[in-house]
This record gives sequence, structure tokens and C-alpha cells, in this order.
Amino acid sequence: MRRNQYQEAREERMARIGFIGLGNMGGPMAANLAAAGHEVTGLDLSMEAVKRLEAAGGAGADSIAETVAFADVVVTMLPAGAHVREVYTGDDGILTHARPGTVLIDSSTIDVDSARVVADAAQAAGMAMVDAPVSGGVGGAQAGTLTFMVGGPEEAFAKARPYLEIMGKTIVHAGGAGNGQAAKICNNMILGISMIGVSEAFVLAEKLGLDHQKLFDIASTASGQCWSMTSYCPVPGPVPASPANRDYQPGFAAAMMLKDLKLAQDAARSVDASTPLGAEASALYSLFCNAGNEGMDFSGIIKYLRGKVADQG
Repeated sequence: MRRNQYQEAREERMARIGFIGLGNMGGPMAANLAAAGHEVTGLDLSMEAVKRLEAAGGAGADSIAETVAFADVVVTMLPAGAHVREVYTGDDGILTHARPGTVLIDSSTIDVDSARVVADAAQAAGMAMVDAPVSGGVGGAQAGTLTFMVGGPEEAFAKARPYLEIMGKTIVHAGGAGNGQAAKICNNMILGISMIGVSEAFVLAEKLGLDHQKLFDIASTASGQCWSMTSYCPVPGPVPASPANRDYQPGFAAAMMLKDLKLAQDAARSVDASTPLGAEASALYSLFCNAGNEGMDFSGIIKYLRGKVADQG
């Protein structure tokens, strides 16, 4: 039976996508691309993660070459800059096996220098690349409502945008290569600092006999209001969706916040920027994580400030 024009047009828009890194964030992102009708092939060290993608309509691969050789688009979600450099520029990496013209989207959160080195190598190989770290956590990845902070040339951003819009709700072009990473670490430095400030205020209120809800009702509508107060309140009750109501199950793990704060401090040192509150936030989250709380939501820092950190051994 002859296909109608709508079917043909839709198929023309479908892409072959290679996705490397199918963890808590990458897995749902890849699944959303598959749900949109794209042909998604995924690679991960965890076979369970690969099986989840297959159950969502994607396919598994055994190597980088198999994942990217015929891809129109490649998306990566990896732990650190060293992994991104190796996966892209290593002897058996993406740039060796992908075709010229492939659109490359790295959604890892890494150091700015690594992002720019890999982007330069991709450009030299004839590929369009953006760094596109995300905000929104696992819930945002599952719902397709992530915020993408994107760095790269205008042409590369335009090519990547249709795929980012499937995985996210807010897509912001932050400028040239590496600027997506710069925006991410600056944003999360603000977040880490503000969560500590909000937590300190609630701890002080407790000691002064002020009810949690009363402080929230006042500060959430006054000059103290911020995202850490109104959307992610670190005490149970005022914001039902916050991890405080689930015994601080993440959300956004403290270990990930510490990673981003350290990236911000590395960047600050590299450009001689003064970030004393960022440095203090990094030190406090380091103490919190070293006490065995890496897997707790970052808003659980209030437990440390109360002196009630979970079992420290």
C-alpha cells in the first residue's frame, strides 16, 4: 500500500542516533528520543542500562564504532572530562568512527577546557558539536523537561536543537564552545550556596522556636525567596515535592553537587576569579560527602548543619 505524504515526511525527519552513557540521566533521555520515533542505538558499561533502552524501543551496541558509524546524531552523557576526551578523541573514539557532518551533543557536566578541546577536534574532523549540560535532575530527564545550557557555533546549535527539544523544555544558547559548561557550573554554584543559606536559616529558626511553615510562608514571599526555598525546601512539609519529604532520597545527589562545585572552583582558579562563598560551599559539601552521604540529596546538607549527619561510622 502506498504511504501517504504525511508518513513519508515524518520518516524523513527521523534520525539515526547513537547514545553513549545510559545512566540515571542518559537512559531516560535516550528513551525519550526513541519514543519520538528516532532510531536510537545505545552503549553503556552496564548491560542492565542497555536492556532498559531496548525495552524502551532502542537497540544496544557493543562498541563505540557500532554505536556511531551510521549515526546522524551522537549524544553522550559521561561522568567527567577525562571520559569525554577519551570517548571522543581516543584512538577508538567517536571522531574516528563517525561520519563527517555528524551532529555531536555532549550533555556531560565537565570542565570548560575539556569541552573546548573536544569541540576543536570535532570541528577539525568536519563535525558539528555542542556542549549541552542539563539541569532538572532525573525527574526532568524522565519527563523530557530538562533545561539545556548549550555552547557551540550557531550552525551546530541549530542542528542540535530539534533533538534537545525532545529531551528538554528550555533550550538556551549560551554562546561559543564551552559556554554551556560555564553556564552550568555558575548556575550550580549559585544553587549550592543558596541551599546552604536556606538550610542555615531553617536551623536558626528551629533554635529560636520559629515554626518551619511560618518561616516558609514569610521568606517564600519576601526578599529571602529563592529556588532552594520555594521549589526545593530542605525541611519536610512546606514543599511536598521536595526530597526532604522522602528522607532526602535524591533528586540531585550531594556527590553531584560537590562535583559541580569543584568544577566551579577549578574554573575560578584558572581565570583568577574570586569566589569565596563558592569555596566555602565546596568545603561544606566535601565534609558532608566524606561523612558517607554522597548518595543523599544535596538538600540533606541541613542534617550536617544541625550536627545530625547520617552514620559516620
